[in-house]
Amino acid sequence: MKKRLIYLIAAASFMASCTKDFDDINTNPNKTTADLFNPNYLMSQAQLQFSQTGYDQLLFQSMWTQSLASTFSYYSNGDKYVLGGSGTSYYSRTWNRGYGALTLVDEMKNLVAGKPEYNNLDNCGTILRVMFIQRVTDLYGDVPYSEEGQGKTGNTTPKFDSQKDIYTAMLTQLEAASAALDVSKDKPTSDLFYGGDIAKWKRLANTLMLHAAMRLVKVDPGTAQKYAEKAYAAGTMTSIADNAFVRTDNANGNANDNTNAYLVTDDFREVRWAKTLMDYMLSNNDPRVSAIAEISAGTGKAANEKQSAGISTYEVQIGMPNGYDLNGGATDISKAPGYPGVSPADPTVANDAAAPDGKYSRPRYAVYGDRSASNIILTYGESELLLAEAATRGWNTGAAATHFSNALTADMLTLTQLNSTPAAVVDAGSIASYVAAHPLVPATALQQINMEYWVHTSATFNFNETFANWRRSGFPVLTPVSYPGQYIAGGIPRRMPYPITLPQTNGANFQAAVSAMGGDTFSTRVWWDK
Repeated sequence: MKKRLIYLIAAASFMASCTKDFDDINTNPNKTTADLFNPNYLMSQAQLQFSQTGYDQLLFQSMWTQSLASTFSYYSNGDKYVLGGSGTSYYSRTWNRGYGALTLVDEMKNLVAGKPEYNNLDNCGTILRVMFIQRVTDLYGDVPYSEEGQGKTGNTTPKFDSQKDIYTAMLTQLEAASAALDVSKDKPTSDLFYGGDIAKWKRLANTLMLHAAMRLVKVDPGTAQKYAEKAYAAGTMTSIADNAFVRTDNANGNANDNTNAYLVTDDFREVRWAKTLMDYMLSNNDPRVSAIAEISAGTGKAANEKQSAGISTYEVQIGMPNGYDLNGGATDISKAPGYPGVSPADPTVANDAAAPDGKYSRPRYAVYGDRSASNIILTYGESELLLAEAATRGWNTGAAATHFSNALTADMLTLTQLNSTPAAVVDAGSIASYVAAHPLVPATALQQINMEYWVHTSATFNFNETFANWRRSGFPVLTPVSYPGQYIAGGIPRRMPYPITLPQTNGANFQAAVSAMGGDTFSTRVWWDK
């Protein structure tokens, strides 16, 4: 992926091609117009921006779902439900990322309006708008959508739409966009997902329709069934070649945000796979354990801070329990049940110290320490799991057992897409054996399906989705962390509070949304989470 300095590129093309109005150009060298600017550039910019997450999801969502754990104080926000660092300023991260990407798509759609030669780009833009807003509304609840992106026309205080209305709009917009895509017409020329393949965009639209429909199983099962069946009939993803992801590019200034966060020295030393997740995977003899987890290859603090490959042998992996620290008191990690012991200082390293977390499993450096790693957004495996659940509920979406086995295979193969040179590889024989040993059992189907969803989205570092599906499905069944000074006690957060700037920037609409939702706390539930 080339570094896209889009406005400068457009300006340079403008200056090189013009032979008149020299004075205007000479006095404003960056000036361009909608007629000269290629709207395709905005698609890639939006895809990249939305795909990047980092602390947007690592500080809270990854640990609320007990996928990751950490003794580092910065991660108390999610691991212990205790605000730390910049505290409430973190509330805005997913909001700003989502709306920043939406702004780019809005401008792209404005530029192509009324231009039939951009039919497919316009409809791809509609699909991206739905993808982007779903993450925002799933995390916060009622948010601006129908009046979003109207700042250029003077509306800087958009109303907050109810989540119910947003979902209604998303489903109808996806159905229309999928139908309007035409494989015989123009292709997007700056598409980081599929390189302009319209057939894949159709399957993405239908899979997003399924994805949105299944969010509604608790609050509106009739609509959920209606659109899940429509999506299946229209054609959802068919293989991991349909996975929606963006490969970042450190060499050209687009390093992976998850990796940048993970490789901060304190994060790398103390962020670990959570005990809840690792225990489940180990109990099922999941071959992904060695693909995604490792312990340090050396002992002591220096070895645990060294950014190099560790030991990924299956038998030595162990997850860290959430809710512990390094403060020496009752919640010190050394007091945790099953504590594997300290990793002692290396006597050959000057001034080395012991590493209390050193024997716990961390995300593999070769996989998650790659600054040009992929950001996984939506996968064929997730689609198959959702179809399996729909079929389990008796809906017309095929055979649940077949979808489930397809998903298990796809989820393991998807790990190879995390890096340009595959690092997280599960061999074909191990995949086949695992699938054969884990058939879908009707009596426990919903649990099996959604536990696999948890494992898959955790392994692909898609923790926004992990958190949303946990709330939707109720799986895994998690025990809340107990720790002094929590912002929520006796339960696990159900949403992110609104950004703290909204009372000043959009006060009346913010207050209306808070009133409609019944509060603005970590325990307030979004509409579909009933």
